[in-house]
Amino acid sequence: MAEVILDRVTTASGTPNIAFIKYWGKRDYTGLNMPNNSSISMTLDETLSTKTSVVFSDKLKRDELYINGNEEAIVGDKIPEKSVYLKRILDQMRGLAKVKQNALIVSENNFPSSAGIASSASGAATLIVALSKALDLNKSPKDMSILARQISGSACRSLFGGIVKWNKGTEEDGSDSYSEQVFDDTYWPELIDIIAIVDPSKKKVSSSIGHAATVKTSVLYKARPAFAENGVKEIEKAIREKDLDLLSKTIMKDSNNMHATMLDTWPPIIYLTDASRDIIYGIHELNETEGECVAAYTFDAGPNAHIITLEKHREKVMDMLSDMVGVRRTIESHLGKGPRILKGNVSLINEKTLAPKITSTLS
Repeated sequence: MAEVILDRVTTASGTPNIAFIKYWGKRDYTGLNMPNNSSISMTLDETLSTKTSVVFSDKLKRDELYINGNEEAIVGDKIPEKSVYLKRILDQMRGLAKVKQNALIVSENNFPSSAGIASSASGAATLIVALSKALDLNKSPKDMSILARQISGSACRSLFGGIVKWNKGTEEDGSDSYSEQVFDDTYWPELIDIIAIVDPSKKKVSSSIGHAATVKTSVLYKARPAFAENGVKEIEKAIREKDLDLLSKTIMKDSNNMHATMLDTWPPIIYLTDASRDIIYGIHELNETEGECVAAYTFDAGPNAHIITLEKHREKVMDMLSDMVGVRRTIESHLGKGPRILKGNVSLINEKTLAPKITSTLS
């Protein structure tokens, strides 16, 4: 493998986040990804993680992107919307660093992609961190959150650990739409996210298409921004006071509200499956049996459930899930610390499954 790769490779590791109050619907569709409401989330630990390696080289004939071993087009006329935004941010950061070389980007997730588990959030966040380091730009976490937001909205929350708030902002250029840490990962360490995988396949309607369709056609959506803003305040209060009852009710109501606007979209967007609904009913039955809220469900744009609970209630939730035939497997994650640069010669570019494709480009 070309020596320049080993000399200049930069690898970042980061994790997805699960929004307690969701981001759904934009006021901008030019790639700035400015939301109609603020949101708040829990950054997960490295049980679920994305690693992204970046290198700039004179030997690259074009920019190249590999995700989970597959090449993704980032140049040309017919490329995904996120790839357009990724290339724009790549060019912007390259310009700031006065670097002209093409880039090789290799990213891998250890969890299902495009299945409602925020793989695009951890992917974009790790990319921005790796690019900032590789290009020696020394961007602040706030500035990196603004850049990551433009590739994938929820990615801006994965630039921080713990509990993170994404301020919707009001400026037309998006300069005040950024994320900030509200509580660090040590504040309420007993919090746990039990992810119930009911369908790991790629969702049929992408989030970017769903955002636009819901804002355009849903009558119910008109009430959502104000509802969500109030929810952010309730979540901050619940976490500050470590009030699981308030936290649970607010999380579930927001998830229900978002998916109601999706169902009200025309044509309707239906991410939830029968197995998803079984989990919803199961959580409500569990809370009724316990006489208090011991767990909350929430669903991003996908069928897989995130169940927020405390360590002391874990076994009750796991017992409930074990009786559900639609649950294929579970993943448990706690509060995470946010992305980091991996030290040493850590590089996905060296992996044997990708090396033949990449070395031919750099030969």
